[in-house]
Amino acid sequence: MKQPKRLDNELEFVLVQSIKEVTMKTLSLHGVDKIDLLAQPEVSEHINLFSAATSVFTDFKLLKPLVIKLNTAAVDVEHLMKQSHVRLKIVIDERGYFMGLVSLQMLHSQEMQKHVAQGFPREQLLLSDFMLPKSALKAIHYEDLLNARISDVIETLKRSQHQHCLVVDNKLNVIRGLISANDIVRKLKLPIDVNQNPSFMEIFDSIEKVKLAS
Repeated sequence: MKQPKRLDNELEFVLVQSIKEVTMKTLSLHGVDKIDLLAQPEVSEHINLFSAATSVFTDFKLLKPLVIKLNTAAVDVEHLMKQSHVRLKIVIDERGYFMGLVSLQMLHSQEMQKHVAQGFPREQLLLSDFMLPKSALKAIHYEDLLNARISDVIETLKRSQHQHCLVVDNKLNVIRGLISANDIVRKLKLPIDVNQNPSFMEIFDSIEKVKLAS
């Protein structure tokens, strides 16, 4: 009966020795007093309407999507989005499955008041009462995006009358990412303050001026 215990002790000894060997390695430390600059993300210096559409694409394989649970109180979501300066979130259920989109505009006080006027207590309103369900959404195929220009994306958004558009990867059967009119404004350095919640028409009027000047 003592043999198994002895084997356990031997295995424990070997494991401890192995851990010691792995953790014994240390890396050299160097001074930084002569280093002045910080590394920055690689961004194309000049992006225009004829640049690749992928330059204004938020790829969820590279950047984790901003998500919110379906059953979250609407007032809490509105507060969180305002505090974090986020205008759009992906809505998921308890299993983590994609259910739709919600924008800060959808949670606007006027929208809240409409539901309250119908007899629903403000505190009991859920995100699901305001979100845009996936059954009402359309998306661009990732394969098409790879061969498109920013101007193509702008025209697509304009015709759909939406400031956001999902991108679907058919090979993986996943929501691959998102394209936002606000991101296009930033990348093209248009004279619009996106923090002031510009309207759909304000954004695309500004883009049209750039197209005419090109």
